[in-house]
Amino acid sequence: MAKSIQDEIKTYYGAIAKKVSDNAKASCGCGTSCCGDTAKESILYSEDFTAGIPIEAINASLGCANPLVLANLQPGETVLDLGSGGGIDVLISSKYVGETGKVYGLDMTDEMLELANQNKKKSGAENVEFIKGYIEDIPLQDETVDVVTSNCVINLSESKEDALGEAYRVMKKGGRLAIADIVQLKAVSDEIRESIQMWVGCISGALTVEDYKRILKKVGFKEIEITPVNIYTKDVIKDIAESKNLGDIYSKMDETALDGAFAGAHVKAYK
Repeated sequence: MAKSIQDEIKTYYGAIAKKVSDNAKASCGCGTSCCGDTAKESILYSEDFTAGIPIEAINASLGCANPLVLANLQPGETVLDLGSGGGIDVLISSKYVGETGKVYGLDMTDEMLELANQNKKKSGAENVEFIKGYIEDIPLQDETVDVVTSNCVINLSESKEDALGEAYRVMKKGGRLAIADIVQLKAVSDEIRESIQMWVGCISGALTVEDYKRILKKVGFKEIEITPVNIYTKDVIKDIAESKNLGDIYSKMDETALDGAFAGAHVKAYK
């Protein structure tokens, strides 16, 4: 039986977690523009954000932008990070909400959860809890969190309306969504959109800005802002494909159509 997109994602990100745990540098899921070799070289997170964060959490970062610049986290707030991976955004958030706050990290991959808990122990964070589950079925009660964050994860979901609807459900009234995600800026072929491998690479599963806003509004969000911040040229997308041994797939695609078709974006909205 062919693997589903969800199974492909579990396999891929589980392997990345294992590599990081074995002290190997993870390949960024969204191209070399998304991650550097060290915290100082990362273009997503300044040193103000990564100070005190275990290098394993930084190396497992697979994001496309820094969602925490949108979050404006305050002491005492409760935060939920969707698809928390190695825990970088959770551990950074824990510093801002402080001892009176709480940060949940939700992930479906056992290997990533194991890595995240190792990083939690190394960081000494006591206001953090990593939980297993799916972003389309969040294991938290209604209106329990002030802020929902996520980094290059919603685009991987096969049911984005369910995922964003769940984010809205668990958010307190007046709460806010602060996520980074891949968006589609122009039309691409069905071949690209249907490629499971490119879904795993967080490309072909991306929504257009208009569809993203429509879904956010449908599930209840207001004051919606989506701002592309990292435009992906054909060279960046080629690098993504080659870093994941998908060069053969990329070579069959229309480079002109891919050039500038996707971008890392900041997505902000309120309940």
